[in-house]
Amino acid sequence: MVAEESGPGAQNSPYQLRRKSLLSKRTACPGKSPMEGASTSATETFGPRAKRPRISGKSLDLPAAPAEQYLQEKLPDEVVLKIFSYLLEQDLCQAARVCKRFSELANDPILCDLQWIFEYTRPMMHPEPGKFYQINPEEYEQSNPWKESFQQLCKGAHVKPGFAEHFYSNPARYKGRENMLYYDTIEDALGGVQEAHFEGLIFVHSGIYNDEWIYIESPITMIGAAPGKVADKVIIENTRDSTFTHFIFPCQSVFSAQHHNAHHCLEITVNCSPIIDYCVIRSTCTVGSAVCVSGQGACPTIKHCNISDCENVGLYITDYAQGVYEDNEISNNALAGIWVKNHGNPIIRRNHIHHGRDVGVFTFDHGMGYFESCNIHRNRIAGFEVKAYANPTVVRCEIHHGQTGGIYVHEKGRGQFIDNKIYANNFAGVWITSNSDPTIRGNAIYNGNQGGVYIFGDGRGLIEGNDIHGNALAGIQIRTNSCPIVRQNKIHDGQHGGIYVHEKGQGVIEENEVYSNTLAGVWVTTGSTPVLRRNRIHSGKQVGVYFYDNGHGVLEDNDIYNHMYSGVQIRTGSNPKIRRNKIWGGQNGGILVYNSGLGFIEDNEIFDNAMAGVWIKTDSNPTLRRNKIHDGRDGGICIFNGGRGLLEENDIFRNAQAGVLISTNSHPVLRKNRIFDGFAAGIEITNHATATLEGNQIFNNRFGGLFLASGVNVTMKDNKIMNNQDAIEKAVSRGQCLYKISSYTSYPMHDFYRCHTCNTTDRNAICLNCIKKCHQGHDVEFIRHDRFFCDCGAGTLSNPCTLAGEPTHDTDTLYDSAPPIESNTLQHN
Repeated sequence: MVAEESGPGAQNSPYQLRRKSLLSKRTACPGKSPMEGASTSATETFGPRAKRPRISGKSLDLPAAPAEQYLQEKLPDEVVLKIFSYLLEQDLCQAARVCKRFSELANDPILCDLQWIFEYTRPMMHPEPGKFYQINPEEYEQSNPWKESFQQLCKGAHVKPGFAEHFYSNPARYKGRENMLYYDTIEDALGGVQEAHFEGLIFVHSGIYNDEWIYIESPITMIGAAPGKVADKVIIENTRDSTFTHFIFPCQSVFSAQHHNAHHCLEITVNCSPIIDYCVIRSTCTVGSAVCVSGQGACPTIKHCNISDCENVGLYITDYAQGVYEDNEISNNALAGIWVKNHGNPIIRRNHIHHGRDVGVFTFDHGMGYFESCNIHRNRIAGFEVKAYANPTVVRCEIHHGQTGGIYVHEKGRGQFIDNKIYANNFAGVWITSNSDPTIRGNAIYNGNQGGVYIFGDGRGLIEGNDIHGNALAGIQIRTNSCPIVRQNKIHDGQHGGIYVHEKGQGVIEENEVYSNTLAGVWVTTGSTPVLRRNRIHSGKQVGVYFYDNGHGVLEDNDIYNHMYSGVQIRTGSNPKIRRNKIWGGQNGGILVYNSGLGFIEDNEIFDNAMAGVWIKTDSNPTLRRNKIHDGRDGGICIFNGGRGLLEENDIFRNAQAGVLISTNSHPVLRKNRIFDGFAAGIEITNHATATLEGNQIFNNRFGGLFLASGVNVTMKDNKIMNNQDAIEKAVSRGQCLYKISSYTSYPMHDFYRCHTCNTTDRNAICLNCIKKCHQGHDVEFIRHDRFFCDCGAGTLSNPCTLAGEPTHDTDTLYDSAPPIESNTLQHN
C-alpha cells in the first residue's frame, strides 16, 4: 500500500479518485479483506498463472529473484494494476513499452477512462488528418479503444473556461500532463497553437463562448468536446462581426455557432479549405448569412451540419468559391436556404433543404453548382430558382410540396435538371420564362396542383425524356412566344390536357407519348404555331389533337389513335398543316373540321374510325390531298351543314357507309379522287347540297357509284363511274325490299314513299317494292329520291312486311350519319 500513500497521485485528484473507485469495484469481494478480494478477482479475471506467487492474506511468499525480473514477471496482476492506476496517460503508455506483460496489463480498459479529459462517452478516433469518428468500445477490434483514442488525441490543445489557471497552478496534481495545453478562450487557443506550431488540434469543451472573433490563418482542427450531442453543448455566439473567418486551410470543426449582429456567422474566404462537421450554425442577423463562402480557392467541406432558423440566407457561395457540402440540414431560413452567385460552383449532395421562408435554392448572376440527391420541399417560394445566366446541374433530387412551384428558371437562366422527382407542388412543377433555356431531362414530374412544365414569356429549353403525369392542369403548357424543344417525354393520366400551346406559343414537339389524359392530348390555339412530329397521341378521354381559335402549326408523322372523341379537331379559323399522320380508332371519327375551320390535310392514313374518317361542317373549308381514308366503320368523308373544301387525289375505299356523303347546303370540290370498294355508295349528295365533281374515279362500290337526291344540282366533268355492284337497282328490279340489303345500319338512296292508310309519320319511309306489294291498294304518296332505310322491311309499321325477314326493334329513319361530338372544353391557367 506504499504507492497509495506516497505515489505520484498522493494528492488524490478527482481523476485519480475515480480510478481508485473503478479499481476497487474490480478487485473487491464481499466478506473478505481487500487483498483477499483482489486475489480472487485477479484469478477470475486473468486466469491462473502457475509460476506466479499469490497473495495469501497477510504475507507474500516471495521467491529469490532480481528486482527487475520480479517486477516484470512475478508481481501479481492485481498489484501491477493497482500501481498502474496511479499513472497518468502518457506515463502509462511508456510503461506499456517495458515488456509484453506490462503492455497487456496497461491495455486494460479500466486504466483508460478518458471522459474526464475529453468529455466523450465513447472513444473518439482520429486515424488521419481531418478524420474523426466515435466508436462503440464493444465493437472495436483492439483490446483498449480508449488508449488508442488517447494516443491519437493527446497532442490536442483544450479550451475549457476557468480550468487553465487551476491546471497550471497545480503542477504536482497534473504531473505527467505537463505537455497538455489549456486555454480559457478560443482566440487564445488559436494564437497559442499557431504560434507554437502545435499539431493544430483544438478541443472546445462544453460552454457558451460569447463575442469571440475567431480569425484562422493557419492549419488547425477545431472540434467540440462534450458528452452526448456536442452541438447542443458547445455554443459559440457573436453579436459583433463574423463569428468565424477562415483564411488558410483549417481542417475540421464540430460545435454550435450563433451570430446575432452584422456580417456572417461563419465566413470562409480566399484559398481556405476547412472541414466543418456536425455543427449547428445559427444567425439572427438580418443582413448576413449563416455561412458565407467567397473568393477564388475557397473550397470548404461542410458535412452533417444544421443551418437553420436564420434571419437571412442559410448558405451563401459566391465569387468563384467552390466546396463540398454534404448531408446538411438547412431549414426555416428567412431567405434562400442556399444562394449560389457570381460563378460560385459548389458540389452539394444529400442535403435536406426544407420549410424555408423564401426559395429553397437560389442560383443567379452566373452561379453554378452540382446538386445531387437533395431533398428540397415545403419552401414558401420555388424549391429551386435559377436566374440571370446561372447554370446549375441538379441530379436525382426530390423537389416537392413547394408552396408555389418546384423549379423556376427565368431571366436567361439555364441549368441541367436530370433524373429528379418533382411532385406535389402548388404551382407548376417546372416554370421556364424570359429567354431562359434549361435542360429538363429524365425527370418524373407528377401530381402537381397545377401543371407539369409551364413555359411562357419567350421561354425556351429542352424538355426531354421526362415522365409527366397526374397533374391538375396540362402536362406541358407553352405560351406567349415561347419555343422549347419537347421530345421523348411520356405525358399521361393528367386531370386536364396533355400539351397546351396557346397565345402564340411555338416549339418543336417530337417523339413524345401522350396518352390517357382527361381532356385533349394536345391543344393548339390563339395564334400558336408549334411543330408536332413523330408523336404517339392515344387513348385520350376526349380529342387527340385540338386546333381552335386560330391555332396553326404543323402536325406530321404522328400516330393518333383510340380517342373517345375524334383524333383531330379543327375549328374557328385554325389552319394547321396535317400531313403523313396515321389517325385511327377514334370513337367520334378521324378528323373533324367545323365552325369555319381550315387546314391542309395531306398524305395521311385515316382508318378504322367508329364514325366518318373526315367530317367537314359549318362553313369550314379545308384542303384534303393524297390521303388514304379507308376501312372506316362509318363513311369515308362526310360534308354537311354548309361545309366546303377541296378534296383532291385522295383514295377513299372499304368504308362501311358512303365513300363521300355531301349534305345540307354544302358545296365541296372533288377532283381526281378514287372512291372504290365501299360497302355502300361511292358518292351521295342530298339535302340541297351541291358539288363540283371533276376527274374522279368511282368504282366497285356495293350500292352504286353516284347517287343524287331530289333537288340536288351538281357540276360534273370527266368523271369515270364504272364497274359498281349496283346492289340497290338490282334489288329493286328483283322486287326485294331495300331493307334486305341495308338493314338499319346503312341508308341506300332511292325513291321512298309514305302510306296514309297506315298512318306513317314524317320520319317513316317505305321503299318502292313494299309500296307495290305490302301496301297495295293503300293511299300512298311519293316523298322524294333520297337516303333512307325501309321502315316496312324493318318491321316498325303496324302491318308486317311480306318481303323482308324477321322484324327489328329499330324505329325512326336516320337520313344522315350520326353527327360528331364537338369539343367545347377550355383550359384554364
